[in-house]
Amino acid sequence: MIQVLFTLVFAEMVLILSLLFRSPLRQLVIMGLDRSKQGRGPLVVKSVGGTILVFFSSTIYSVFSVQIDAGYVNPTDEVLMAYRLLEASLIGFSIFLALMIDRLHYYIKELYRLRNYREAELKKECNEHSKIRKSIKQGSQSWDEQPLSKTPKA
Repeated sequence: MIQVLFTLVFAEMVLILSLLFRSPLRQLVIMGLDRSKQGRGPLVVKSVGGTILVFFSSTIYSVFSVQIDAGYVNPTDEVLMAYRLLEASLIGFSIFLALMIDRLHYYIKELYRLRNYREAELKKECNEHSKIRKSIKQGSQSWDEQPLSKTPKA
């Protein structure tokens, strides 16, 4: 079980690193996470997360249920307690990394949305400025083309 948990933790770390740095793999990971959050994906993720949480609490309970006789733990129980403690810490770290992946995905999607909105606003503003410049330029040309009126000198 420990090997599976270590594999899970390292896979989640690789996923987080691929989300942090801009690379072609990042787009692939974001598309995969987008698809996992559609349809039945959230239900599956919640049920798997609930199962992992129950397994985590069971492991924590087994760590604390080790009998301490006469102030010390016998060597067998000590080995079992260390094994369960390692399992519990790996499961807890895995849950933490899963939450980090979810939040990173959300923030990256929000950042893309805000960038696109800002670019659209800047384009709109740039178009408005160019229209104003054209109208000013046309206004100054029409001003130059008007004949000067002769005013009587006093």
